[in-house]
Amino acid sequence: MKDIAQVIEDTAARLLKLAATELPSEVKKTLLKSEKETKGSLGKSQLHAINENVRIAETEIKPMCQDTGLVAFFVKVGDKFPLKSEIKTALIAATKSATNAVPLRPNAVDMFKGNTKDNVGLRGYVPWFYFDLVEGDKCEIIAMPKGGGSSNVGKMKMVPPGKGIKGVKEFVVEATAAAGPLACPPYTVGVGVGGGEDMCMNLAKKALLRPLFEYHEDENIAQIEKELLEILNKLEIGAMGLGEGPSVLDVHMEFAARHPASLPVGVVISCWALRHAGATIDKEGNVEWHPL
Repeated sequence: MKDIAQVIEDTAARLLKLAATELPSEVKKTLLKSEKETKGSLGKSQLHAINENVRIAETEIKPMCQDTGLVAFFVKVGDKFPLKSEIKTALIAATKSATNAVPLRPNAVDMFKGNTKDNVGLRGYVPWFYFDLVEGDKCEIIAMPKGGGSSNVGKMKMVPPGKGIKGVKEFVVEATAAAGPLACPPYTVGVGVGGGEDMCMNLAKKALLRPLFEYHEDENIAQIEKELLEILNKLEIGAMGLGEGPSVLDVHMEFAARHPASLPVGVVISCWALRHAGATIDKEGNVEWHPL
């Protein structure tokens, strides 16, 4: 019988390597299409450099950016999956091994003791874990290493509830405009609405996991996503902030119920390198790799 904990560790380490070195296919296709369609020479040259970077990283199996991100895992654990508490331990071990093997830049810095050198924090919060308990006997793991530059432009606001969806849209535009050239556009914008001040940011980051151009199943939300995509590209931030080419590749939103007295809105922005990779492990330890 397979050692399930070891399978989780090995799988997660490989996911971090995949995420660091290879973009999801729809992101690659969109960046290539954007280069072809961009008319300005500045924007076209920046997109060409991005696409060359992506090609070299995948071919040589090297990280596509020197900032390999702060590691986070989205985990869905089936209620009949054989392991529960051991999963976190395995993912921490995977982060340490991937740091050396990929290699990943050590990005976990303790406020008092400095860089930990292995991408694992001293107090158990990094890597960050998003755990969901679901029905079934499988465990889904998605690795999402997110760079500091794009995290720096994330924003959260308690919008006055009376402003409703108009206030939500206004804040998304405000946050993206404030990001400007700072986080290596073209961006993918994740928006979380509702819940509490922490929940909306978690929802916004989760929204980034949805494939480009796969809009929300609720048609009302899907229409807002498409509307915001059109509006945000009118900001003309452009590739790498030079005003030419797309500013935003896509906008994805997730909504939760809110308190009557509050309307929290979170905006989490990804740089052009929208990095994540996933796999599902069954109760026997067999691994199904999600397509990139």
